[in-house]
Amino acid sequence: MSERPIDPHALNVRSFCSDAGSSLGRWPLAGLGRLLDSLYVAPSADDRVDWQAQGSLVPATGAEPEIWLHLRCAADVTLQCQRCLKAVQQTLTVDRRFRFVRSEEEAERLDETSEDDVLVLQPRLDLQDLLEDELILALPLVARHEGDCPEPLPMPADELEDEGPASNPFAALAALAALRGRGGAK
Repeated sequence: MSERPIDPHALNVRSFCSDAGSSLGRWPLAGLGRLLDSLYVAPSADDRVDWQAQGSLVPATGAEPEIWLHLRCAADVTLQCQRCLKAVQQTLTVDRRFRFVRSEEEAERLDETSEDDVLVLQPRLDLQDLLEDELILALPLVARHEGDCPEPLPMPADELEDEGPASNPFAALAALAALRGRGGAK
């Protein structure tokens, strides 16, 4: 396994995996513009994405070795809690393995029969874009604080005033039933 610097915007996946390459690094979170669109608070200059890539060739019976890329990354982000509408810290983690194949047809065929993530081998892969895609997919469907929120959702003052007894939602049904019992509505 070789540890070497790579260009994360132009990774030669075939060569990297043939060499059993391994690389790691840190990127500023602010450099991932598509991910930033989902955040509640813009990241500070110190906020980072830590990542690691490892390539390998896996022998296949009667065929060329399979090209595999294992990616890991983690980033702390601030989202909006959907219960209290305040900021909530979340750690996004990615741990994915991708198999690379020669053609779109082969990728489609394998997608139907395999649970593996299959991508078409390109001359150069933008690793940062792929990891950003995976971080976006790692976002929670509904961000919220664990347990109780630190502050309840504030209610407008006019909603806090007592407006008298709440109307009974079943009162209308009771009136309709009484009317029906007297031969009224059918």
